[in-house]
Amino acid sequence: MREPIQWIVPVTAASDRLDKALAKGLADQDITRSQIQKWIKEERVTVAGKPVRAKEKVPAGTVVIITPADPEPIQAEPEDIPLAIVYEDDDVIVVNKPQGMVVHPAPGHYHGTLVNALLAHGQLATINGAIRPGIVHRIDKDTSGLLMVAKNDRAQQSLTAQLKAHKNERKYLAIVHGVIQEDSGTIDAPIARNPKDRKKMAVVIGGRPAVTHFKVLARFRHYTYIQAILETGRTHQIRVHMAYIGHPVAGDPLYGPTKTLPGHGQFLHAATLSLTQPTTGKELTFSVAPPKIFQDTLNKLKTGDN
Repeated sequence: MREPIQWIVPVTAASDRLDKALAKGLADQDITRSQIQKWIKEERVTVAGKPVRAKEKVPAGTVVIITPADPEPIQAEPEDIPLAIVYEDDDVIVVNKPQGMVVHPAPGHYHGTLVNALLAHGQLATINGAIRPGIVHRIDKDTSGLLMVAKNDRAQQSLTAQLKAHKNERKYLAIVHGVIQEDSGTIDAPIARNPKDRKKMAVVIGGRPAVTHFKVLARFRHYTYIQAILETGRTHQIRVHMAYIGHPVAGDPLYGPTKTLPGHGQFLHAATLSLTQPTTGKELTFSVAPPKIFQDTLNKLKTGDN
């Protein structure tokens, strides 16, 4: 059962509607305004024990109590879905995730995820819970490429520690809007939830440190083909950082322009991944080519058909 949330209205929020003030005040807890409005309708938001309305304005110092509804349980079940396995041993599976596949079950995506496919394939680590068994890191639904997955708890701890210590090399390929003049560069800008749009991440002062290195591989009339190397691994990091410097990833429906390259989402591919094998200590590196639509689009750009 979820614990009630107590929030005290600050002076700066006293003139705002309650739903708006709560959305700002609880932004660091990833609670959206629409979720707050739903709880208000369900009379889960109270002042002095009485339900309040979304449009109410309450004085500074008022104690607001929110009693969130318990989330619906999500059960990850094995599903017979083909997997592109690049490497497998007793500890680790490295897979090439296709565009369009969600990594693990979540509201709106209960089936057809990578976890569903992995559970049908064999045993996974359990310490990450029943919804994300074996998952060490994630890539977005419409980003393709390499992911490492732990098959047992010891491997999970080892791979997670490697990520935390920035010991894994993770290289991405991307097609971005505009022509980047520099041959290479580093974007060092903190990332957090976008305070104006909770569905997005953004460069925010006081956010979590985020560093992306990039290198230009080819330039075209209106686009640039780059390699991006993650030093950190924040949500949507490459997509946010490239948009931040004025070169959003082509096809990105969240951070890019509507006029873009046709495809199935952002042209972003996790091409290279390195890890230390948890038992033997051997350094392993894997690389996979981008999907066909990515390569076909590159060929069109090279011939000037963009």
